[in-house]
Amino acid sequence: MSHAQPDGRRSDTEDVSCAERLEFERLLGDLSARFADLPADRVIGEIERALGCLLDFLGFDRCSFGELIGPDGPIEVLCSAARDGFEVTPLGPAPPLPWYFGELQAGRTVVLPNIPADFPPQATAEIEYCERIGLKSNLGIPLRAGGRVIGVIAFTAFRRGRAWPDDLIVRLKIVGEVLAQALVRSRREAELAAALAEITRLKERLEAENDYLRHSAGSGAGTVPSSRSPRFNRVLEEIAQVAPTDATVLLLGETGTGKELLADAIHDLSDRRQRPMVKVNCAALPASLIEAELFGREKGAYTGALARQMGRFELADGSTIFLDEVGELPLELQTKLLRVLQDGRFERVGSTRTIQVNVRELRNLIERAMILARGPTLHVALGPAPTPVAEKTRERIPAKASESTLAARERDHILQVLEQTGWRILGPKGAAERLSIKPTTLESRMKRLGLRRPGSGRS
Repeated sequence: MSHAQPDGRRSDTEDVSCAERLEFERLLGDLSARFADLPADRVIGEIERALGCLLDFLGFDRCSFGELIGPDGPIEVLCSAARDGFEVTPLGPAPPLPWYFGELQAGRTVVLPNIPADFPPQATAEIEYCERIGLKSNLGIPLRAGGRVIGVIAFTAFRRGRAWPDDLIVRLKIVGEVLAQALVRSRREAELAAALAEITRLKERLEAENDYLRHSAGSGAGTVPSSRSPRFNRVLEEIAQVAPTDATVLLLGETGTGKELLADAIHDLSDRRQRPMVKVNCAALPASLIEAELFGREKGAYTGALARQMGRFELADGSTIFLDEVGELPLELQTKLLRVLQDGRFERVGSTRTIQVNVRELRNLIERAMILARGPTLHVALGPAPTPVAEKTRERIPAKASESTLAARERDHILQVLEQTGWRILGPKGAAERLSIKPTTLESRMKRLGLRRPGSGRS
């Protein structure tokens, strides 16, 4: 090591004094103390500050720190520091310098006092690179941890060539080892944190599944139904064809035709049968909590949300979800549901992080035709699906639904049933029973849709 000259450079021919050695030992001790118990997310920033200290102390022009990605992978620059007037090394993948990085990956220190004279003939890419950026001298030190090279620290001079004394290289290797150990520890802590987060996620999921199973106990497992009806047997054949796929299935049919039974059969014949099927009665969910129940919520998302809650879609990830009475959902929520059915993405209430897990009518129609095809020609039926299974109100979400269109369809349907029942709401043959909803719910919808009994000011 040598004394610093007025311009910040050192005279490499001078011996290292005892005072300089002591000063370097203090610097090394200070750097070691900085990384003791340092949180993993602050390690890279602290390494960059350490590089700046080395530049000030030793008078280099630039210093860079990189990590070897995998045993034989590329080197990625994690941080870099440079003196005023010089550019830092760009972060990310290191430049394609096969000879230089090959030497470092093999564990050999690269000492280049005068560039390009010190390069071997095969280092053509390195010579071109150094001439292009004006690099005059370089020292590259491989960093080891756990018996293998895990990174690189490089020191660069642009203004002139310079010597790299052996005692200087030894001390820089010690500094590099301190930085390398800090990096390894931060990576291990990050991996541990990720593993703990995954364990927590799996624990929450298991608890949610157990809670769901406790609440749904006694409902009975689905069994594959049978029938003498040729038409119904065709439906069963279609179920056997669609069950092994991950396609979204739309079940259409009046009350009592067995929608839930067929949903159970689809699940029991699928590859997802080892996990519980999640059933959701959309009409039974409180309006204020529907979104949180379906998509989940974050802690503090609203008053009373004291803990994070996994939603039904996330709970059903990798399994099957059965949504009954979809037409009972609020219109604004149907739009969000449409997105989930199309690309399997949603956000918990109170969160901006998108979760990927469970398609629109035309796409689903083509997918259905492909699954049920039995010959070389694809036949797409453009009419309604020939199946007796459905939502109780026969409502479907159109591909380009709007509030006015949905409201008009709902109004027309309720009006038709009211006219058929003589505007009778209550009773065994009343409109509420025909629509399979509560009389109070029907009256509320009639009021919202502006439906009034003919000749009366009241519904």
